[in-house]
Amino acid sequence: MLATTVSSSPSRTRGVPPLDACVPVAGGVYRLGDAGDRVVILEPVLIGRWPATTEHVRAFVRATGRTVSPALRRRLESEQLADHPATEVSFDDALAFCAWAGAELGRAARLPRGEEWEAAARGTEARIWPWSDVFDPERCNSSESGWGWTVPVRAHPEGAAANGAEQLAGNVWEWVGDPPDEDGWRTVRGGSYLDAAWGVRASRVLPADPQRATATTGFRLALECDNPTTPGGAAPR
Repeated sequence: MLATTVSSSPSRTRGVPPLDACVPVAGGVYRLGDAGDRVVILEPVLIGRWPATTEHVRAFVRATGRTVSPALRRRLESEQLADHPATEVSFDDALAFCAWAGAELGRAARLPRGEEWEAAARGTEARIWPWSDVFDPERCNSSESGWGWTVPVRAHPEGAAANGAEQLAGNVWEWVGDPPDEDGWRTVRGGSYLDAAWGVRASRVLPADPQRATATTGFRLALECDNPTTPGGAAPR
């Protein structure tokens, strides 16, 4: 189902989240796929409450001296984009960031696997979009929202999934840590600000060239869960 409303300003909540701001994806049974008929059993994991931001990647580049593309350099130099999702990052950039973040946090960090990402977005109810089965452009940054570019990661708290994870529909695609396909391509999830409602549903999967960094693709962290929980038994931090 689709709701037709005009999106309000995405800038009412600003600020760069902590690097370790995560929410739990409880261990248990989840229904995934377009029809919700693929049943998987997952171990508990912590997933970033928000995507990694431009400021997070700026800190990573400063600390490591990693070479970046001119497009990413321009984005890192913009203070206005500090709390927007990082984009212009390749799959290897995302992996290197995770390794750096893990060292900073003193614990193993990685990209979420596709099934973990989808479980975070859909919850145990197997929702079509993170908030419900009714699309609402007020709750995300999709083409219907009309912004035409990235917005701050905190812009849509009302679009959060049941576990509190935000920006899992639209704004930017996100690299996930699934194995490559037979052509060596990786996987992105979630759709971007260029995608319409059906393109930002939680089950959508898209193959992507891991060497190609784009203005519509970012990522978020995953951390191993120290205190396993059952579905519905953990509160977001």
